Amino acid sequence: MKRATVQELKKRADEFVARAQKERVVITQRGQPAAVLVGVTKQDGEAVVLQTDPKFWKLIHARRKQPTRSLAQVRNRLRRK
Repeated sequence: MKRATVQELKKRADEFVARAQKERVVITQRGQPAAVLVGVTKQDGEAVVLQTDPKFWKLIHARRKQPTRSLAQVRNRLRRK
């Protein structure tokens, strides 16, 4: 993982955007991590937004805690309606 300061990013943004297509780039401010630059070439914009949305991941984790149903159970339930 590449690291760069905010000042370096300002001076060489094109270089870091290109680098981010291959690996994440941690942007530091006053020596502390402040942001992560992630390349999104060839990815769906909506997928990228969801990957970083805490509300989305909270929903996913909550759903994974719920019991699952087999395909046969779902079909039976749909037939009854």
